[in-house]
Amino acid sequence: MAKKYSAAVDQGTTSTRFMIFDHAGQVVGVHQMEHEQIYPQAGWVEHDPMEIWARTQDVIKGGLKKSGVKAEEIVAIGITNQRETTVVWDKNTGKPYYNAIVWQCTRTKGICDELEKDGGQDRFRPKVGLPLATYFSGPKIKWILDNVKGVREAAEKGDAIFGNIDTWEIWWLTGGPKGGAHVTDVTNASRTMLMNLETLDWDQEILDIMGIPRKMLPEVRPSSDPKIWGYTPEDGP
Repeated sequence: MAKKYSAAVDQGTTSTRFMIFDHAGQVVGVHQMEHEQIYPQAGWVEHDPMEIWARTQDVIKGGLKKSGVKAEEIVAIGITNQRETTVVWDKNTGKPYYNAIVWQCTRTKGICDELEKDGGQDRFRPKVGLPLATYFSGPKIKWILDNVKGVREAAEKGDAIFGNIDTWEIWWLTGGPKGGAHVTDVTNASRTMLMNLETLDWDQEILDIMGIPRKMLPEVRPSSDPKIWGYTPEDGP
């Protein structure tokens, strides 16, 4: 069957949307669903990663149904997403160790304040282009490693892996525990406060300072990569 369409998953802070486009760039199908905002205490914001993945599957099915497009007619799916939001999960099961810590969440202020003591708020800026702030993923990963039982040990063994929402979605779309691609692009990686802007790869010195095992991080790829990142299973995501 001819590949007539491309599609995009738009995973945002409050909802997930699936859009299908023809070769002229015209939208031929859209479906959108919201997900829950979780506020455990003042200043803390979380999402349920499994709910986000469920909504992603639902909007894909809804978009296909509304448009009349068959899945096999779609040549590729791109991802656009809320950045900085942090997920750590078991690569063997796909189960998150903790809820996603959302970009808005301020629970890592104490971590940022501690890191600022040696070099100030701009300690890492020459390498990563960002100030120390609760907004970014690095301190969120550290918080999970330091506060959720068993995660650091699992990360050191290579079982616990990290991703922003783009990585979480791609991993599931390409098979999840059955060989899903653990990748991200430079734009998402640049918002973690862990990527060196000169090498476009993870900065080992900063990882060591924050106590984050490199093996839990996804491979960094170009945003417009000529290589395909992965394939959806034959029976669909």
